[in-house]
Amino acid sequence: MTTAFVAGATGYTGSAVVRALASAGVKTIAHVRPDSTELNFWHAQFRDAGAEIDTTAWNAGAMSQTLAQRQPDLVFALLGTTAKRARIARNAGVDASYEAVDYQLTQTLLQACLNTEPQPRFVYLSSMGVQANSRTRYMQVRWRVEQEILKSGIPCTIARPCFITGPDRRENRTLERVGATSSDVVLELVGLLGFRGVKNRYQSTTAQHLALSLVRHALHPNTAQQVLEANSLRP
Repeated sequence: MTTAFVAGATGYTGSAVVRALASAGVKTIAHVRPDSTELNFWHAQFRDAGAEIDTTAWNAGAMSQTLAQRQPDLVFALLGTTAKRARIARNAGVDASYEAVDYQLTQTLLQACLNTEPQPRFVYLSSMGVQANSRTRYMQVRWRVEQEILKSGIPCTIARPCFITGPDRRENRTLERVGATSSDVVLELVGLLGFRGVKNRYQSTTAQHLALSLVRHALHPNTAQQVLEANSLRP
């Protein structure tokens, strides 16, 4: 049986990936921070979905030991923060910046995978528009992570989806949802005018649709060592 380890399992996309994997018959291990204030909630959620919970601490030694014991075939790196979350955490004396979360935690997970034999396929959730000359800190960190994954030689799949949104998102992102809806209306018109490629590339997606695509690509041998753009991440 295929085994998958999901880091970032409590996020909007991560929780959908956990459910999609379990529904596909994959032995699914959902990682939750050991200090999470919602540990009991996620225990119940993931148990009902048919997944196991892992609460390994975020340090290289502990994560390497866990992956060596669990021997996953797939490791999903679905980690990320937002400027708002980083600001709230900073006020509480906690570093939750893009550097600390998006880069450092993903790098810790990558190194743990590199220390595991056989190495699992590393499935990284990046973002549409990431490139070498990205101007925002968020995009710069994502580009840096992508390059380190590709240079590491580990079997990998990198996904660059567009807006990920939906009314079922636990975190309230009203402006993002309104922006995505407005953009989708314009893209529908663009599609009707014959530019379906543009529509497929930029139209928003839900966590459920993205999760199904990520799982499908992760289980397919032909998508190893590929960077998948948004139009390849449709259900």
